[in-house]
Amino acid sequence: MKCPFCNQDDTRVVDSRPADDNSSIRRRRLCDACGRRFTTYEKVETIPLVVIKKDQTREQYDRRKIEDGVMRACYKRPTPIQKIREMLDEVEREIYNREEKELESKVIGEIVMEKLKELDAVAYVRFASVYREFKDVNTFMDELKKFLN
Repeated sequence: MKCPFCNQDDTRVVDSRPADDNSSIRRRRLCDACGRRFTTYEKVETIPLVVIKKDQTREQYDRRKIEDGVMRACYKRPTPIQKIREMLDEVEREIYNREEKELESKVIGEIVMEKLKELDAVAYVRFASVYREFKDVNTFMDELKKFLN
């Protein structure tokens, strides 16, 4: 690793520990040439994921889109933000564990709904109503009956 201060290649790791998000390693390094310390983060490289939308267009996977939808579904619900973040991490892990380069948005939506069902029933129904584009009350009731069974 090159020193950001003097550009020398001779640096060594002084301390390693998991970063706050537990998905990367934080390393404190010391430059043997200039004696200065700096921090680096090491993260597993993930496969770039492309999402195939309903209209068959493709776009880069963006966690924020899922997060926005889930946050809207959980609006004014007594669900702790930490639980929501953990759920989002689970969704993302499940998506990346499929090791596919392209994934249909409906697959992602189903994963999210499955996790929301466990987290908060009202948030699940809210998310499902938008995701499944309920046209009328009967469609809404059908989804509720499925959930209750």
